[in-house]
Amino acid sequence: MLRVLTYNIHKGFNVGNRRFVLHQIRDALIAADADLMFLQEMQGEHLRHEQKIADWPVLSQLEFLAENTWPFHAYGKNAVYNAGHHGNAILSKHPFELWENINVSPFPWASRSLLHGVIRLPGMAGSSRDVHIVCIHFGLTGKERRLQIRKLSERIDSHVPHDAPLIIAGDFNDWLGQADRLFHDHLGLQEIFHVTHGRYARSFPSWMPFLPMDRIYYRGLTPISCERLTHAPWHALSDHAPLTASFTL
Repeated sequence: MLRVLTYNIHKGFNVGNRRFVLHQIRDALIAADADLMFLQEMQGEHLRHEQKIADWPVLSQLEFLAENTWPFHAYGKNAVYNAGHHGNAILSKHPFELWENINVSPFPWASRSLLHGVIRLPGMAGSSRDVHIVCIHFGLTGKERRLQIRKLSERIDSHVPHDAPLIIAGDFNDWLGQADRLFHDHLGLQEIFHVTHGRYARSFPSWMPFLPMDRIYYRGLTPISCERLTHAPWHALSDHAPLTASFTL
């Protein structure tokens, strides 16, 4: 079984940026115990926060969250600014065969990327199986998202074998469901909450979720279960609620 979690961690701050809660986020992620973490808005570096916030970790946010639990991880910059940068990250209990960060920014003022990795899962009788995984954080405007969806589709067509297991998860900012027809008709992807519950999970804002912003798409795997995490402590951490799902190959 493969258990995954997708979560926009809001750079380690709670709603409204009033408190730095990365330590509590780490505790909650460890308790969730997923094999794969698809994380968005991971703060790669922020020079001012490092100086001003007393419990800012000595390690990078990626290393701080992954330490002792997820030995394999990848980080791709989305946005770069004077104080530092943030982006997407994948934390894994299984080794990466490879990973690459692909720029899908249609505009210079809206830096976006998708993080594409391949992990190798142990199989029966010493065999193994490659699983393609993509962590995304799409833009806020419809035009931007349509261009990013097209680039993601082109990436999958050119780099992912059709019979290879594939998971795409993250913050789609797609409350109107524009991605679904292309993902289903052209790529053969299904969204696990839509399949099991008949609708997408409402994940934003975390204290009263009503917008379906976050998704877990898949193909080549068998879904077992899925859950939106809104109970304590999740509702008091990031502005997004995390989603989890379990699959078998």
